[in-house]
Amino acid sequence: MSDANANPGTSPSSGMRDFLPLEAAHRRRVLNAIVSSYRRDGFSEIGTPCMERLEVLQNAQGGENDKLTYKVLKRGDKLSAALQAHPMRELADAGLRFDLTVPLSRFVGHHSAELPLPFKAIQVGPVWRAERPQKGRFREFIQCDIDILGEASSHAEIELILATAKCLSELGVDGTQIRINDRRIITQFARYCGFADSFFETFFIALDKLDKIGLDGVVREFQASGAQPQAIHKFQSFLGAKAGASSTLRELQAEFGPATDAACDDVDEIIRGVEKASAGRVAITFDLTLVRGMGYYTGPIFEAVHPQYASSLGGGGRYDGMIGRFSGRSIPACGFSIGFERLLDLIAQRGQMDPGPERCALLYDAGDDFIQALRAAEHLRSNGREILLVRRKKNFREQVSMLNKIGVHRALKLADTTHPDLAFFDIGPDARV
Repeated sequence: MSDANANPGTSPSSGMRDFLPLEAAHRRRVLNAIVSSYRRDGFSEIGTPCMERLEVLQNAQGGENDKLTYKVLKRGDKLSAALQAHPMRELADAGLRFDLTVPLSRFVGHHSAELPLPFKAIQVGPVWRAERPQKGRFREFIQCDIDILGEASSHAEIELILATAKCLSELGVDGTQIRINDRRIITQFARYCGFADSFFETFFIALDKLDKIGLDGVVREFQASGAQPQAIHKFQSFLGAKAGASSTLRELQAEFGPATDAACDDVDEIIRGVEKASAGRVAITFDLTLVRGMGYYTGPIFEAVHPQYASSLGGGGRYDGMIGRFSGRSIPACGFSIGFERLLDLIAQRGQMDPGPERCALLYDAGDDFIQALRAAEHLRSNGREILLVRRKKNFREQVSMLNKIGVHRALKLADTTHPDLAFFDIGPDARV
C-alpha cells in the first residue's frame, strides 16, 4: 500500500487507500481464488450497485452500522426543494451500502421471479462505513459473501460453513475454527438475567464488544444505559464464573428453559453436520458470547477465527425476515462473509503471499521498428507469457529498479525474439545489468 503520509495534498481521503501494482495484483489473485472456490461449490456470482435508496438501508436493522451510512445528497431540483423546505434534514435519498447482505435481500425481492429457489449467491465488492479509521479498520473495504436463499433447514448453514472453511484452506489458511451461537439463545440469556425486552438491542450491542472491552467494560455499558442492577449482577455472575460461558448447549437448555429448545436443536444439528461432513477436519464449537452486530439475524450465527489472528476472519448467520421487508414475500436466507482485508493481513503475516505468474519485459531501442516490437510482444503473449513492452532508456539501471517495483524481473531484447526461451535474462534486484 502506498505511503499516504508522503504528501497530504495527494493522499486518499481518510480511511481510503491506494494500491500499487504488486499489491493490487495480489488482491485480484486472492479475490479470483475465492470466487473460483465458491463457483466450484455451485454458487453463482451476482452484482448489486454500490448505492442504495436510503429507505432500503435504514429498513435493514444493520445495528450500529445504520449510524455509519454514507448518505448521498439529493440532486438538482430535488436538492433545491429539500433545502427550501427542510434546511437541516431530509437532504439525502440514497446511501453507500454498508454491507452486501442488505443489497442482496433487496435484489432477491426484486428478481425472485427470475431466480430458482433455493438460490446460492456469490457477491464480492467494496462496502463503506463512516467510522473512525484505525489499524485494520478502513472506511472502504472488500467483503466476499456467499448466501443461500430459500432454504429453511440447517442444510444452508452446514453448506455455507463447509464452503467457507474449504475456501480458506485452499488459500493456505489452515487451522480456521468456527464459533457458533444462535440469536434466540442470546435473547433468552438476556431474559434469564432479567433484562427488559426493550433493553435487548443494547444488550446485544454491548455483549458483541466482550472480546474488545472485557466483562467489566460490558457491565459499564449496561450501567451507562440504565439497566437494572439485579440483571447486571446476574449477568456478571453468570459469565464471571466462566462456567456459564463454557456451558454446553444442553446445560444452557436446562438452565434457560424450553424457550431455547428449537435453537439448541438447530445449533446441535449444524455442529454435528459440519463435523460429520468434514470428517472432523473443520473445528466448530458453541460459544454463548458470540453475538454478531447486525440486528437482522434471526437464528444461528457463526464466525471464522484463526489462532494466529486477533480478529475474526469472517462471519454470518440466518436472516429469515430480511427479504420479506422489501418484497412482502417471506424467503428464508442465510449467509457467510469473509473479511477480505483481514484475510490478506493474515496471509501476509504467515508469509504466504502468492508472487503470481512471471512478468517479463521486451526491450526495444529508440531506433528499432516499433511495429515489429508490438508484433513480437504479441507473439510472446500468445504463448501464455505476461509481457510488458518497454523502450530501453539510457539509465537502464534506474529503469530496472522501477520495473522491479511492478514485478518485472526478467527481460528479452527485441533482437533475440527468434529464440526467446534461450535469450531471457535476469533483471532482478541482485542482477548485474
